[in-house]
Parts: sequence; C-alpha cells; structure tokens
Amino acid sequence: MSDTPKFLPFTKPTIDEETIAAVTEVLRSGWLTSGPKVQALEAQLSEYFGGRPVRTFNSGTCTMEIALRIAGIGAGDEVITTPNSWVATANVIIETGATPVFADIDPKTHNIDLDKVEAVITPRTKAIIPVHMCGLPCDMDKLYAIAEKYNLRVIEDAAQAIGSSWKGKRIGAFGDFASFSFQVNKNIMTGEGGCLVLNNAEEVRLAEKYRLQGVTRSGLDGIDVDVLGGKYNMTDIAAAIGLGQMKHLAEFNAKRAALAKHYFTSFGTDFEQKTGAELPVADFENSNWHMFHLVLPESVNRATFMQQMLDRQIGLGYHYRAIHLFSMYRERGFTDGMFPIAERIGKQIITLPLFPSMNTEDVERVVSAVKSCLL
Repeated sequence: MSDTPKFLPFTKPTIDEETIAAVTEVLRSGWLTSGPKVQALEAQLSEYFGGRPVRTFNSGTCTMEIALRIAGIGAGDEVITTPNSWVATANVIIETGATPVFADIDPKTHNIDLDKVEAVITPRTKAIIPVHMCGLPCDMDKLYAIAEKYNLRVIEDAAQAIGSSWKGKRIGAFGDFASFSFQVNKNIMTGEGGCLVLNNAEEVRLAEKYRLQGVTRSGLDGIDVDVLGGKYNMTDIAAAIGLGQMKHLAEFNAKRAALAKHYFTSFGTDFEQKTGAELPVADFENSNWHMFHLVLPESVNRATFMQQMLDRQIGLGYHYRAIHLFSMYRERGFTDGMFPIAERIGKQIITLPLFPSMNTEDVERVVSAVKSCLL
C-alpha cells in the first residue's frame, strides 16, 4: 500500500444528495433554461439581501458589466477599481467603452486603498468598483462617503463576499449595486453563475433586458428590442444547484471561519516573524472567509514553493496577479512600478486550501508543509 497522502486541493465544492436529486428533477421536467427554479432562487436571494431586488445571471462577470450599463457608463467615462482582482473586474469597464483607472491596495487587507482613491478622481470619473477580497469587506463607510461626495455610482464586486457583513449588515443588503459570483469555488455555487442586487424597479427592468438580447415581450406575440443586450440568463439547472446551496450557506461560512481560526492557531503567533511571510487580517466579525491568503517573503520563488507543496500532495492557488501587468493593460499605458503594493502582493500571494469539507487535521497538514518549505 502506498504511503503517499491523499491530494488536498485548494478548493472543492460540497454538494448534497438532495441537490443532485433536484437537478435530476429539473432534467426530467423538460424545463432546463430560465424558469421556476430561477424565479425561486431570485426570491430567496432577495429575502437574503433584506428585500432588495435581485436578478440572476450566467456569471458574476456580466453582472458587473450590466450594472455599469444600467448606470449609463460608456465611452468617455472613467471607472476606478483595484489592480488586485481577477481581470474580469477591469475587463467589464473596457467592455462598456469606459476607461479603467486603478488605485493601489492596502498592504494588509489587500482591498483597494480608499485613501488613494480621491487622488485619481477626475471630472470623467463616474463610478467605482471596489472588491471585497477573500470576503473581507472594504470600509463601507469611507467608500460610500467618497461616492456621495463625488456623485459616483458604486458597483461592489462582491463575487467572494456572500455572507460577509459590515457593522452587522450583510454585504448586498445596503448600498448601491452588489455583484456576486456563484462560480464553483465560491462559498455557494451554481457551477457557473452570479446575481446582481439592484435598487429599484426601473433597474430591474433594464437588467432583464440586458441579460436577454434587449427583449421586451407583451401579450402572446408582442416583442420589441430597444437596447443592445446579450445572452446572460441563468438556467434552471444552475438555479436548482443554487437553491440547494442556499440551505447550507450559514453552515458553510461557519465551517470556513472555524478552519481559518485553526489556521491562525496552527501557524502560531511567531510565524510571520520567523518566516517573513504575511498572514491575512484575522477578521472574524465581517469576513466570510472565502479564501485564506499567505504572502510569501520576497526571497521565495512562488512557483518553486507551489511545486514543493504539490510534492507534498497539497494544491494551492494564487489570487491574483496585478491586472495592470497583463499585456493588454500594458498596451493601454500601464507599466511596472505604478502600483507597487499590488505588484508585490500579486507576485508573492498564494491561496491555501479552505473549503467546508476540510477538517482540522487537513489544516495542520497544510501548515506543517508550509513551515517545512519556509523554515
């Protein structure tokens, strides 16, 4: 018998038999695309976000683009965001014809540094897209104070933040637009998918048109198209998964928090001093602990470290490389050195395994492997 330990991925979805049966039921029903399951999921999400209107989509990327379009953002406008995110956060700005403007990040929270935002606001600035990195919210008081001062729309990239809160209020239950992802590695998932929390009936009407080719129907055969929409609707198959996942959201997030606490305990109070690595902010009040990040010391080559961990049968991710260093963004004039904190963290960040079906022994195994590679 091999002594090789079982491979531990950095993430893994938890799907119960009830959800599998619900998907089978949808397949047998013959109604596979947007239908009653989508409507039921939207109703549950609306209730979860305090009664605000919610519409679901086939990704948590199109949700941001549609929010920008609803807000009237387009050519000639500027939108401020963070260079530390999945590239989709900035790509959607370009998709609308607007110009992305970056502000560097806070070295501890890895969220956009709101103290640096006002310096890049111009008369062309129309919106800001902050990211709640790893589920740790931005300073919502400061964010919305800036938005109000400069009359900016806010599209919260809350892809990772379902179940996170700010001063006791759920992210998405207040503020302006909030975009959530249900991609497979999120705290709850639909395989692929997302939702957008909106403000009023007019925004809902526009969201529905933008997600399905700009179509408005009336009566049995009335149809019109008055805006350029896309094909962004969620299927009932995906919604059935989402409904199953919603039942476990609180449980999943509680388990993630418990595992994160055990990470801190296992690393110990002297880990950062001994290794030069940086642990995340130990926030157990607001964060949903979507991911557990570790910033490696600059003397450590990340690829080498990741291979050493793979040799120990432990999978890692890295989230994220600084957006402005991708070729497409360099072609738009961005260069090395413009956002040094995002660049340093983007070069040295790793994501440790964290998902609900893990146990404390898994955490201890990861920590032991990290220490053996760094010490």
